Amino acid sequence: MPATDPCTVPLAPSVHAYVQPDGGWCLNNAGFVSDGESTLLIDTAATERRARLLREALLASGAPLPRTLVNTHHHGDHTYGNAVFAPEATVVGHEACRSEVVAAGHQLHLIWPETDFGDIAITAPDMTYSERLTFRAGGTEVRLIHPGVAHTTGDTVVHLPEHGIVFTGDLVFQGGAPFIPMGSLAGSLRALDLLRSLDAGIVVPGHGPVTDPSAYDATERYLRYVAEVAEAGHAKGLTPLEAAQEAEPGEFAELRESERLVANLHRAYAELSGEPGGSALDPVLVFGDMAVMNGGVPVACHA
Repeated sequence: MPATDPCTVPLAPSVHAYVQPDGGWCLNNAGFVSDGESTLLIDTAATERRARLLREALLASGAPLPRTLVNTHHHGDHTYGNAVFAPEATVVGHEACRSEVVAAGHQLHLIWPETDFGDIAITAPDMTYSERLTFRAGGTEVRLIHPGVAHTTGDTVVHLPEHGIVFTGDLVFQGGAPFIPMGSLAGSLRALDLLRSLDAGIVVPGHGPVTDPSAYDATERYLRYVAEVAEAGHAKGLTPLEAAQEAEPGEFAELRESERLVANLHRAYAELSGEPGGSALDPVLVFGDMAVMNGGVPVACHA
């Protein structure tokens, strides 16, 4: 079976994760909550084809199509498939997520022009919140929590307290390097403290297999490594690329997308220079440096 074949993972009688191995670039996770009468969908997929596969998997489980769709953040791998479920589903997200979806447009098309994304109509959240929102969907209490600027400026944590389950979005990449150039290093560390406070035993990351709270410690170790490399490189006057090339990967050598180190250093350098979290970085420079770290080859969309 190809590594990219998705699978539905039961987490509780009414809760499923939808996992797309190997969790690399453009292969995100989604999930759904359903009592057989109403359904909440959490995130979609990067291509029309994959969003339709998610739709088929949801129906195969016996769940009706969703009335509510929550986006954990604006990146196209989590939002491009929104149009497959709207307008029947109301799309919900943080207020910054809505503005970011609109501003980004067909951003993935620009990064990966050779990928067949299908017919993608950009569909932003039409219901937004600012800090927290609690409602019931699929027979379950759903808590949406904005952790502040972290992976992006508009992240949402989806907490199902009755089941001890949390969908973290891209605050956690299980088995892959975190990616924070559009967010904040300090904010990502704060977000991990928030996740720990929820005391959920089942953790659905934005990418990679379903895991447990040990993922928070692994993510924190990586982020503190980024901070150390950034502080040392910045003090020596190195560019983020030079600092990344000098860094010893240590325990992080086996993480997928190791080239993200230089992207994360760009964010860490910006914060060391006093820039606020979420401030704009040059995407051409960031992705260009990642291509250098990737052996001179641009990073590839796995979808």
